[in-house]
Amino acid sequence: MADAPAAGAVETGGGKQPRSVRVVLLALMIAMMLAMLDNMIIGTAMPTIVGELGGLEHLSWVVTAYTLATAASTPLWGKLGDMYGRKGVFMASIVIFLIGSALSGMAQDMGQLIGFRAVQGLGAGGLMVGVMAIIGDLIPPRERGRYQGMMAAVMALAMIGGPLVGGTITDHWGWRWSFYINLPLGAIALVAVSAVLHLPKKRGQVRIDYLGAALLTVGITAIVLVTTWGGTEYAWTSARIMELIGIGVAALVGFVFWQTRAAEPVVPLHIFRSRNFTLMSLIGFITGFVMFGATLFLPLYQQAVQGASATNSGLLLLPMLGAMLVMSMVAGRVTTDTGRYKIFPIAGGVLMTVGLYLLSLMDTDTSRFTSGVYMAVVGLGMGCLMQITMLVAQNSVDMKDMGVASSSTTLFRTLGSSFGVAIMGALFNDRVQDVMAERAGALGSTVTEQSAQLDAASLAELPEAARDAYQHAVSAGSHGAFLLGAAVAVLALVAAVFVKEVPLKGAGPKAADGPADGDDDTAAAKAPVTEAV
Repeated sequence: MADAPAAGAVETGGGKQPRSVRVVLLALMIAMMLAMLDNMIIGTAMPTIVGELGGLEHLSWVVTAYTLATAASTPLWGKLGDMYGRKGVFMASIVIFLIGSALSGMAQDMGQLIGFRAVQGLGAGGLMVGVMAIIGDLIPPRERGRYQGMMAAVMALAMIGGPLVGGTITDHWGWRWSFYINLPLGAIALVAVSAVLHLPKKRGQVRIDYLGAALLTVGITAIVLVTTWGGTEYAWTSARIMELIGIGVAALVGFVFWQTRAAEPVVPLHIFRSRNFTLMSLIGFITGFVMFGATLFLPLYQQAVQGASATNSGLLLLPMLGAMLVMSMVAGRVTTDTGRYKIFPIAGGVLMTVGLYLLSLMDTDTSRFTSGVYMAVVGLGMGCLMQITMLVAQNSVDMKDMGVASSSTTLFRTLGSSFGVAIMGALFNDRVQDVMAERAGALGSTVTEQSAQLDAASLAELPEAARDAYQHAVSAGSHGAFLLGAAVAVLALVAAVFVKEVPLKGAGPKAADGPADGDDDTAAAKAPVTEAV
């Protein structure tokens, strides 16, 4: 650890950050946006892609390959950063992502596109983890709160702007530019990080835990495939799903067993001895479960029931994302000024539970204003949780484990989103099909036999009676999905109650000198390394 900051080092006394740090943070936000924006943009381009390349039966794999590669590689990127230094590893992830983007844009058939998307996802797994871990290295925990608004703004911009940008690019430049657009942005981030970010290089005799990495990859892949295929490609009780569940459980049990014996484990299990880290991992999983489930079914409800345009689907989420952005900024500022944070996970759990319950009350007569208010309540809850979970998780481990802490928290949120979309989706689809059969008889069953989610064109072609039945069915399906989300959100509230408020180290007059006696989260007492930039 440096005895004194080098020229241009990050200040830990609460003063203004030097220009070099702000340049690095801008580059990190660009990289974060690349990771979040990609699927949003590609989603709107998919009909055009299928029209040119064909391969409609493999359409889902364009997204699944990316998601699988991202989830499986996330913990590995975090560990590599801890072992070999974050700057080089982060830059490598950007390069791989850009290579995958360029190759995807040049794909000549669906098989090539799926393979190149997997390469792109492999790089994307290191983007988000790299951003979080580098910020964890550069900015003291007490000061990180002030940057929460920046990260929340990037997330909101990606979710709102992604579909709009994707549609515009596809219409005017062609679908290949949905991938090529990543290249100039990634190049800017790469040059800025290379020129301005200077972190100590890590050297030493280290061994990569290949067996642990393989077991973890197999386990995560099986889980994601179960949540992706279950209820769609295969029935939940089918032999294929049962096989995947068995493989996933066996691989993860083997992984945990091996991590207790590996010389350099991929995910050191000792980080879970910290009560706060374990609770934040659980809360992150639940937040991902709720957030991605909500962002999937809210636009569907507003398009099918309230008659909103699918073209501006991202704007439909503005009340939720705007509230999330504002609350995230407030939480960050209060955390930085006071050093206290426990109130936010508790408030977030309450607001998410209440908001999701309110969303479950929506029916065919609910106005857009009312649904917007309900969404805002959910957004306020998410704003209390989105960045605080990462902040507390990083504050609960030693600096040497910053990468695996960041990657593990990100992984739990990713897995939560997979489970949320799968389980809430299964409940939604079953309810929609049941109500359609009740209200429209054989016609209703025929309409939804392939999918319970109809696009705007298909909905417009339905007879009036079938369209009315479908609106009631979507309302009923949304009720079940959001009620399940509210029940799951209660678990986040329960977990938040048991969080111990370990002081955040860093600038500020109230920064404590050490953790409370007897607390396992001893890493919180260790001041962050002051890195030269």
